[in-house]
Amino acid sequence: MLSKTNAIVLSKLKYRDNDLIVKCYTSNRGVVSYLLRGVLKSSKGIAKTAYFQPLSQLQIEENYKPNQSLQFIKEVKLDKVYHSLNSNVLKSSIVMFLSEVLSSVLKEEEKNTQLYEYLGASFDWLDHDENFANFHLLFLLNLTKHLGFYPDTTSVTNPYFNLNTGAFELHPVNMYSISGENLTTLKQLLGINFDALNSVKLNSKQRQSFLTMLLFYFELHLGDFKKPKSLAVLNQVFN
Repeated sequence: MLSKTNAIVLSKLKYRDNDLIVKCYTSNRGVVSYLLRGVLKSSKGIAKTAYFQPLSQLQIEENYKPNQSLQFIKEVKLDKVYHSLNSNVLKSSIVMFLSEVLSSVLKEEEKNTQLYEYLGASFDWLDHDENFANFHLLFLLNLTKHLGFYPDTTSVTNPYFNLNTGAFELHPVNMYSISGENLTTLKQLLGINFDALNSVKLNSKQRQSFLTMLLFYFELHLGDFKKPKSLAVLNQVFN
């Protein structure tokens, strides 16, 4: 059955000699993997792979078959043309990192319009804005809303935050209770949008410390989550 959908590229993997498997987050069915047969065989096919850069936003016409693990693309074109995501070294390191995280945490094969719109709008913002050093921190924090473990802000004035329960506390309960600079950063980021990021001033050490904590938060709430391999590159670029 031919159908059309918007899609955001999460990852691509070479398969056999000339094929690619591309994992996308689609607007109408969530996570879908596509097999691109023979795309690496000719120069024309290789040119098509440019569409499938990490976090590219596409319009796809697919030949969808229910209960089939790999789908097939009939036509593809760009939905959004990025101006700086793939040419700015700092932004491209964020893209590589976030695409790895998203490929790991997004698994549902069902429609989620709010999540798709959040992803698309976030990457549009990153593409156009120049105050993006803390973008990935706020992006990941707000992503937890869609994954089901956004911090409970009911008692946000309390002096501790428990990474395991996702709640603010009056007293440290266990090893997962945090305070200090990471707590301050968390409270600064809660409830703001990307345009307010310029109000959050962090040096590279503070940024790395908070990101380490945030990834641990993901590990605690997503049993099979692993730290991205691209984390080292991201930290080096923003050092």
